[in-house]
Amino acid sequence: MWQRLHELLLAELQAAGKLDWSRAVIDSPHVRAARRGPEVARARSTAPARARSTTS
Repeated sequence: MWQRLHELLLAELQAAGKLDWSRAVIDSPHVRAARRGPEVARARSTAPARARSTTS
């Protein structure tokens, strides 16, 4: 029911010239992600190795 109502509302707004698609937003869960992103260099810590260690 809600999907059909949404489609009808969009059709009415489009027919009336009230939609501004230049301000459209894509919701990320609906966009398929690439298998691997670009390689990113890991940031190096400036703290001494002794201070970075979390195990005793």
